[in-house]
Amino acid sequence: MELNLNHVDYLQVGVTAQKTMKLLPTVGRKATQKVAVADHDGVVTCFGMKKGEAVPVFKSLPGQKISRLELGGALGTPQEKIFVSSGSEVRGYTKKGKQFLTFEANLTESINAMHVSGADLFVCASYIYNHYCDCKDQDYYLSGDKINDVLCLPVETVGRIVPILACQDRVLRALQGSDLQYDVEVPGPPTVLELLNRDGGKGGEEVLYGTADGKVGLVQITKSGPITSWELDNEKKKGGVLCIDTFDIVGDGVKDILVGRDDGTVEVYGLDSSNEPMLRFENVLSESVTSIQGGCVGKEMYDEVLATTYTGWVSGLTTEPQQMVAGPGDEIKMSRETQGKVAALRAELEQLQVKVLQGREKYQQNSQSSTAVSSVPVFSINDKFTLCQDDASYSLTLEVQTAIDNLLLQSDVPIDLLDVDKNSAVVSFSECDSESNGNFLLATYRCQANTTRLELKVRSIEGQYGTLQAYVTPRLQPKTCQVRQYQIKPLSLHQRTHAIDQERPMNTLRLTGQFSFAEIHSWVVFCLPEVPEKTPAGDSITFYFQNTFLGTQLEATYCKGEANFKSDNISTISILKDVLSKEATKRKINLNTSYEVNEDSVSHTLRMIHPKLEYLLILAKKVQLIDALKELQVHEGNAGFLIPEYRSILDESAQLLEEYKKQPAHLERLYGMITDLFIDKFKFKGQNVKTKVSQLLAILNNYELDSLMEFFSEA
Repeated sequence: MELNLNHVDYLQVGVTAQKTMKLLPTVGRKATQKVAVADHDGVVTCFGMKKGEAVPVFKSLPGQKISRLELGGALGTPQEKIFVSSGSEVRGYTKKGKQFLTFEANLTESINAMHVSGADLFVCASYIYNHYCDCKDQDYYLSGDKINDVLCLPVETVGRIVPILACQDRVLRALQGSDLQYDVEVPGPPTVLELLNRDGGKGGEEVLYGTADGKVGLVQITKSGPITSWELDNEKKKGGVLCIDTFDIVGDGVKDILVGRDDGTVEVYGLDSSNEPMLRFENVLSESVTSIQGGCVGKEMYDEVLATTYTGWVSGLTTEPQQMVAGPGDEIKMSRETQGKVAALRAELEQLQVKVLQGREKYQQNSQSSTAVSSVPVFSINDKFTLCQDDASYSLTLEVQTAIDNLLLQSDVPIDLLDVDKNSAVVSFSECDSESNGNFLLATYRCQANTTRLELKVRSIEGQYGTLQAYVTPRLQPKTCQVRQYQIKPLSLHQRTHAIDQERPMNTLRLTGQFSFAEIHSWVVFCLPEVPEKTPAGDSITFYFQNTFLGTQLEATYCKGEANFKSDNISTISILKDVLSKEATKRKINLNTSYEVNEDSVSHTLRMIHPKLEYLLILAKKVQLIDALKELQVHEGNAGFLIPEYRSILDESAQLLEEYKKQPAHLERLYGMITDLFIDKFKFKGQNVKTKVSQLLAILNNYELDSLMEFFSEA
């Protein structure tokens, strides 16, 4: 069934956090619902719609930034009480706006996730989970990695309290009291949890999750263990999932899954006969979607998908048809209601323009005074720097509450900027003198009017580490700028994984010395991404990683006084040895280093590089031929005389050029990896082979895997 939804804006509040908007339940299906939304200004706004206008029910006073908004109430009754968390405090409001609860959770950090179920309150700070019943402390759990969201299975259905934590280390943790019941491994860092059909399905055990890399899945949390129902891959490289809801928007009696993403995409998935999800509707808003709900808001009888965006817009995608009627001569005329709305908006716009002019005049008068000082306007930036597994690049997303004027990128390490289709900004590069001022990249993005969100992609080189800085200047007066810093780590292309293949030939690095568990952990955090900053509980820890570019792997096991690293790539071991030795020297700690090199690992790594290198060499050769073939085609009038291989190159020239454009410096990158591998192999034997690098490059220019492997073994 085709689904047509029309976009309508209702109201704008302040900047919003994830999951801070809910629809209050109604008595009877036909009535419109009230909307409760909370923002960074600490204001809770509750409003309803009357005759196309947003009518406030109540508005709380400003305060500390609100991180979550949930609905609650006694079990078995309508969930119409509004609970918000700000700082380490939880407040409760009735649907009329009367505050009936102020509860201080006494946490050292701010609450970033919350769930309410009857008299039970579940709150999470970065690593800590707390369960309160009637505001009395019940259970406590310290997670191994950051907690992004929390949920509890419905007590009335399941008959027991089962809290579930979505943790950054790609795991859902099901708890029992203060203990871990079991882990559920998911394909990406989970960012949001939601009960299927808002009640957990038939047995109350079905939980939907969304991940930071854009995947959506359904898992059943049973007493004996987890059962994965389905997983949706993010093949189209859409944004990370920030919010999920279930609601029957199609009207076929089966609840649809509503998904909101950080690139502004709103999706509706229906379930087919085998209960597998399929996309029914998609709409892209201009900024990230922080909350999503299904219900009836704008007009009775018309259901809609309600979404809140980062800058505070509460917008609906409604099933109500657009208010246009065809007049004589097929002219499109607006209905009276719409005409009234347009007139009211025009009048409001004129008033705002007058106010702006008055404000500017006042500012000019005041600025001429000798004692006047311009106050710097404060603005929020929502930024995200994440490693993309598919193309081994980092995605930098910057979102500002007002239009961006320009962005300056500065890096003290060599990085490549990759093309992003969604990016309409104009980029210009400045010359860098890395020796005198340490700059390897200086790039300016000039944005078009009304650009509030910018997405960039960069690719780093493993072994070279430093800082990438983004200077963000919005279209505000007086001109002001904010700086954001992002660490490029020595093993920046490695990603956490649940397990590795122990059958591969492994090289081992062993470190011993007078270092504490916290010190060695801080060194691992410095070297590798996706490692929690907090020192793990217990005496020792093991982490597994995979290189997103090559597919090689790394195992890190360490405790007080000892650390063991295993990898099938000798260059990874070499980088770790150099960086960890430097860090230990800085702290005046004496390290004893021993290593075991597996000769088979070098040929194994070369075989892993081979398919990528072969593909790129063939692509480069084809691209080199395009211009000459086009010239021949023009000269001869057609391409019929060419052999089929050359004709296919001409036919696919646009795709080949596009593909080649997406891979800047890819060949050089692979050549660099092979060269490093060659140098590192002999470095561990105490030999310097830098004089033979020119011979290696000559072999690479006439690449054959067998001759390359022969050179490695003979050198």
